[in-house]
Parts: sequence; C-alpha cells; structure tokens
Amino acid sequence: MEAFAIDDLLAQQGQGGRAYLEFLRVPAMSAGLYVLPAGASDPQQPHSEDELYYIVRGRGQIFVAGASQPVGPGSLVYVKAHDEHRFHDIAEELAILVFFAPAEYSNAPAQ
Repeated sequence: MEAFAIDDLLAQQGQGGRAYLEFLRVPAMSAGLYVLPAGASDPQQPHSEDELYYIVRGRGQIFVAGASQPVGPGSLVYVKAHDEHRFHDIAEELAILVFFAPAEYSNAPAQ
C-alpha cells in the first residue's frame, strides 16, 4: 500500500519549484499534483493517455475540446486522450490532483 496526504503533497510540490509533482507511477496509471497560481497560463498540450482531474482547491475554468466550464473545489473533469485542454481564467490558485491511465508517457504535463 501507498498512502498520501494532500498537505504533504502540497508541501513537496511547493519545495520542488515546478508546477507538477508526480507522486505515483505504476504501469496502469500515474498520479500527480498540479498547482497553477491565480492569473497563470496553463501550457499543457494534449496527452496520449486518458486523464481525470480533481480540483482540491481554487477556482477557474477548464477548456476541453472546444468547450469551457468553471471548476472549483470538488470538481471532477475527464479528458479523453489527445483532446486539447487547458485551465484558464484562474481566479484563485488551483491545486489539482491528476490521474493518467495508463501511466503518462512524458512523466508530467508541459510546464
């Protein structure tokens, strides 16, 4: 078993100096914490894997395959492999749990 606490992951991500902290990788999936400050641009490019986002905190919008939707704490957003997507209009720092299936090939969203 591996267990994780969101406060510990946020502390690790903050110390690492990068927007994305991968904390789990097995062949069938990978998981990470993605943090985007208010007003930031999200430079993501489409991924080769299916992806599920869970918004831990913050508020903004997500654009997926031509449509935008507001996100906030508790939002879950599925993004199909190869779909164009990015967060935008980030009003409050977003802390996002990211789950890729299978494990992400590139090891992290573009930064």
